[in-house]
Amino acid sequence: MQNNFLTTIRSLKIIDGCKGSQVYAFPSTSGAGTSGERPPPLRPNFSLRSKSVHYTQPPCHNHSLSILTDSMLPFGLPSVDTINPPIDPHLRPVDPVSTLADMYRRLAAAECDREADLCDLHLEQHSVLRSMNDLKLLRRALRAARVHASDVHRRVVLSAWLRYERREDEFVPAPAPLAPCTKTSPSLECPKATLYPDPPGMPLNPYCPCHPPASLIPSDSTRVRHRGEADADGDLWFIIGEEEVLCVRSCIAALSIPLNALLYGGFAEAQRDRIDFTHNGISVSAMKAVDVYSRTGQIDSLSPEIIVELLSFSNKFCCEELKANCDARLAAMVHGTDGALQLIEYGLEETSYLLVAACLQCFLRELPHSLHDPDVARLLCSPEGRERLEAAGNASFALYYFLSQVAMEEDMKSNTTIMLLERLGECAAPGWQRQQAMHQLGCVMLERGEYKDAQRWFEEAAKDGHIYSWVGVARAKYKRGHKYAAYKLLNTILDQFEPAGWMYQERSLYCVGKEKLNDLVTATSLDPTLSYPYKYRAITLMEEDKVGAAIVEVNKILGFKVSTDLLELRAWFFLAQEDYKGAMQDVRALMTLDPGYLFFHGKVHGDHLIEAMRGYVQQMDMADCWLQLYDRWSAVDDIGSLAVVHQMLAKEPNSGLRFRQSLLLLRLNCQKAAMRSLRQARNSTNARDERLVYEGWILYDTGHKEEALEKAEESINVKRTFEALFLKAYALGDNPFDDRKSADYVINILEAAVNCASDNLRKGQAFNNMGSIYVDIENFAVAESCYEKALGLKHTRAHQGLARVFYVTNRKKAAYDEMTKLIEKAKNNASAYEKRSEYCERENAMSDLNTATTLDPLRTYPYRYRAAVMMDDRREDDAIAELTRVINFKPDLQLLHLRAAFYESMHKTELAVRDCEAALCFEPTHGDTLDLYHRARGLKSEEPHS
Repeated sequence: MQNNFLTTIRSLKIIDGCKGSQVYAFPSTSGAGTSGERPPPLRPNFSLRSKSVHYTQPPCHNHSLSILTDSMLPFGLPSVDTINPPIDPHLRPVDPVSTLADMYRRLAAAECDREADLCDLHLEQHSVLRSMNDLKLLRRALRAARVHASDVHRRVVLSAWLRYERREDEFVPAPAPLAPCTKTSPSLECPKATLYPDPPGMPLNPYCPCHPPASLIPSDSTRVRHRGEADADGDLWFIIGEEEVLCVRSCIAALSIPLNALLYGGFAEAQRDRIDFTHNGISVSAMKAVDVYSRTGQIDSLSPEIIVELLSFSNKFCCEELKANCDARLAAMVHGTDGALQLIEYGLEETSYLLVAACLQCFLRELPHSLHDPDVARLLCSPEGRERLEAAGNASFALYYFLSQVAMEEDMKSNTTIMLLERLGECAAPGWQRQQAMHQLGCVMLERGEYKDAQRWFEEAAKDGHIYSWVGVARAKYKRGHKYAAYKLLNTILDQFEPAGWMYQERSLYCVGKEKLNDLVTATSLDPTLSYPYKYRAITLMEEDKVGAAIVEVNKILGFKVSTDLLELRAWFFLAQEDYKGAMQDVRALMTLDPGYLFFHGKVHGDHLIEAMRGYVQQMDMADCWLQLYDRWSAVDDIGSLAVVHQMLAKEPNSGLRFRQSLLLLRLNCQKAAMRSLRQARNSTNARDERLVYEGWILYDTGHKEEALEKAEESINVKRTFEALFLKAYALGDNPFDDRKSADYVINILEAAVNCASDNLRKGQAFNNMGSIYVDIENFAVAESCYEKALGLKHTRAHQGLARVFYVTNRKKAAYDEMTKLIEKAKNNASAYEKRSEYCERENAMSDLNTATTLDPLRTYPYRYRAAVMMDDRREDDAIAELTRVINFKPDLQLLHLRAAFYESMHKTELAVRDCEAALCFEPTHGDTLDLYHRARGLKSEEPHS
């Protein structure tokens, strides 16, 4: 019987209908998975002239099945034609530092201008910061926009946006979109707080009405407002059909100027005590409610139907106070999507600002699911819907900015995304808003293959001043067959602006041979974080049958930037190299990052691929998995550890493994995936003490330290466990210790933790943390003992702590040797090289730091050290160039501050001021940068003007 990888995949019925060009084949094998024999290896022969791949049959096996037939797989080898980098769907300034500096200056000026719209400025800041790809900075900008939102509509939009970005942090999904907040929910996200103005004196510190301060809870005497005429005798009858409603003329007249004119002015009704209201569209019950309201000011006990009639009445007779009360009352009745869909029609018909805002809030808090509701989508996406929302004061650029980002995340090619971006363009003001709307429309059209429209939208954005959109114009021209025109356009950009990595990367698409490779080398040197150059070089090496070199090339970027596309590419290479174990590792790690990922051009689900490879990889039981996890964790092999945990979870799902998974994801800087795993750990355990611990970590990781400590204490009260005690110690040790007593307290907690049941991996971490505390209180002998215990439990990172002890106790050579041990053991060792540089002479230190930069160019300390050495050697221009090199692809507060200090010492105060302003755009309250900024501005003002 023929049993091979292809047969396995076909048996899973996951490739039916995929009949495109097949260029990647697995040979037939005999008896794989049945006799315990490893299946024969794959042996591809690559041809550069034709992009087909042929496989030679292993000589030791006789197969009757044609190799040519088997080569027709539904997924081919990765091709350079299928990996073109996407156009970034956000604003990308050609001079990030100057843009950030200008942003800070405008924000600072707006703080002193009461007429300025700070909310809009912070939204612009959010848009600019998206190219930095820093989630904390983006969230801070959104929070600032929400704080300064002066109108209900934008408060609704921005609070929903903040909640959407934080959706992975929640313990469990909210039972309803407008459910009351928990005690740890940020007040800026409270659905009630968005609909009502902040209390006087608290405009920038909104409280949560779900948990208001005691001073703001209304007393019984202030809960009900009376007009003082509740018991007045009626003197006016309104006739509706066959019935009459008795009212007080003066009270009805007081509702609005038109009613006052009707009842006391020159109209005939002023002389009558009975007025016919039969044809005014109001029922008897509603008119009675108008009478009650006119005398008492109360509508709280009325049904929604009656309040809707009152709303219509108030619009017809311009009763502003009555309309506001009806609006607020109906808004308070919105709880779910079904009710919101009914009430918003009344709100739009009567242009009720608050009611429409409340219904809109309900839809926004159920994104992205609400966009799949045809009624909601019709309102939010259609031009008519936008016009109706605008008439009710609830259409804005902020609204469609949020909606379009959600839609693009869901499906960039969908009609919904196109329509929302069109609405975004209709709401956009000239400048950055229009640039963003036009650019994003171009990106979506490009993805949809509508290249003529894409080129038109990109040109609109570029003409409005967004230089990066010319890249989109070039790409669209290239797709339309105008390759040379695209090449010339990129040449023009490179001639007119300071070269950047993305410029050379883009131009490389439009040239061939050595020129293309040279552009990609330049792109990597200017911006080593760009993935495309590595991927292109790797695939080119693979086509030359240099699969090992291709894997080495991908490893260069995977060492500091883990992403799904890079892991898939390396898995592909492992398969071609016959390394099924390596392929399985990367597939499992990738599935941890994105459980729904589809491999091989979106044709094969990861779970199916794992099942297909099972017969090619030695199977392990849970005991074997634990041993392998221990080894991988000790070797600081985070991707390998993720793969083992994924395999263990497939065998025996449990919350403890989910928790470990979250720790690994945090180490790989995959924040969202880490929070997802942590939430799954919390939701999958039945033990209350464990659930409290996981809730505590979620709270701690989202900035709620005190609440995290409360969860730890609560868990300890239920059951004293290692994890509960470790969490408590970790949270308490977060800040420097004020005295020896507080340090001893935390040490005692950790000692209690290691006496509880746990595995050695976690206990090694506890001993390592104890060592750090002992170093802080200068008890180096005990610290050394703790680190040695941690190393005895194979906690490899303890080498770094032990080296620190050796260094501060004047054993510099021992410190260097200790870090060398860490370098030899750790798979990810860029930080170890960086740390070892502190324990050797300058020449060796420079060598270590150069190695650290090669392994991880995102680490900023090596650049700062090298620049400082150059300044000491009076090589000022070289020092500036060293910092500029990294700032160009990673603007950073510390780097900008240091370069500003260098500029100040060189008497280039204008450049120093610019760098300070750019740094302060990241952190406006950074004390050292503020001092330098004020000093540089003072020096600048003293300079003579030419």
